[in-house]
Amino acid sequence: MSNNPEPKFSQAHCVSNDLSTALPDAASQLDISPDQTIDLLFAFVAGYSPEEFDRVMPSLKKITGAKNVIGCSCEATIGGELELENEKSVSLWAACLPESEITPLHLKFTRSGGESAITGWPDEFSTEWPEDSCLIGLSEPFEFPVDYLLERFNEDRPGLPIIGGIASGAQEPGISRLLLNDESFDSGWVGVRLANTTVRTIVSQGCRPIGTPMVITQAERNIIQQIGGRPAIDVLSELFQTLPTREQRSFQSGLQIGRVINEYQDSFEFGDFLVRNITGVDQALGSISIGDYVRPGQTIQFHIRDHESASAELTQLLKKQASQGPSKAALLFTCNGRGLNLFQDPNHDAACIQSVAPIPLAGFFAAGEVGPVGNRNFLHGFTASVVLFD
Repeated sequence: MSNNPEPKFSQAHCVSNDLSTALPDAASQLDISPDQTIDLLFAFVAGYSPEEFDRVMPSLKKITGAKNVIGCSCEATIGGELELENEKSVSLWAACLPESEITPLHLKFTRSGGESAITGWPDEFSTEWPEDSCLIGLSEPFEFPVDYLLERFNEDRPGLPIIGGIASGAQEPGISRLLLNDESFDSGWVGVRLANTTVRTIVSQGCRPIGTPMVITQAERNIIQQIGGRPAIDVLSELFQTLPTREQRSFQSGLQIGRVINEYQDSFEFGDFLVRNITGVDQALGSISIGDYVRPGQTIQFHIRDHESASAELTQLLKKQASQGPSKAALLFTCNGRGLNLFQDPNHDAACIQSVAPIPLAGFFAAGEVGPVGNRNFLHGFTASVVLFD
């Protein structure tokens, strides 16, 4: 192993119809010298059958000599500047982190006797965690309750960042695959706890605010009845009338609502809101319903989602992080509703990251993205969740 304690990162990818060829091909392209050990390896594969995954992917640990291997199946991978949509592909991301503490885990969701629980916790998780800990993980899309996992950590370990994504590309349970070291799984959550590693996170929800921040004055569960003492539907209609024609079109097709996470700020900008869908409007009651629970006293602001807003937000958040210092590598978990489903040009999110700094980058198009807003972790949609390694 190298005597140099500096972290080393590398990324490689391969497009091929044959996974048994693509995997070793990508592994051979990793720029890791023979005297270095890969401490953490992420692998994302798209377009191959579950049987191919089970047969080939467990060999990756032996091929590379990596200490910890995490991976999943997906509908599209990301490698370098490329978003490999509609391709059979493998994307690998390797990190030599000689000073880091890395704990792998495979969590399962179990039901027994009317009770449910998440099991599989390593024994060392019951002890005090290092202050700079974070979790990076990948989940099966149908049966594992990611929201429940996040709620548990938000309560038990507030401020702990959790980043990752939900495996995509499967239409029914049992098809998605997760990889942990030399084992393949069709359920659960696989990931690592990292400590003694400096990371930063970006959660770009693809929206920009319109109008001004307002306060909910009457609400029940996920239904907002009054905003600023007025029927919510009246506030919404009035806002629509103030917008230019172009924004009115985005309002009609991509209206969202953002809830402020930290109420104690003097002003709010990109990254300060948890964005959720507006799921219904009740003209008779004058209320709107959203995809989240709300309560009176919370500050909200309406948002619109379109490709221009999504591009502007991600660019601004990346520049903000870059102003605090350069990063050496990144992992990207972006929504399968982004890419060519949202942007006019290919490779948008990957190219955005690389335009700020050309660094080893890998990731995948997810069926749900995990990342922190404020000091709490959430499951998102239409989001690019990024973890930057310094």
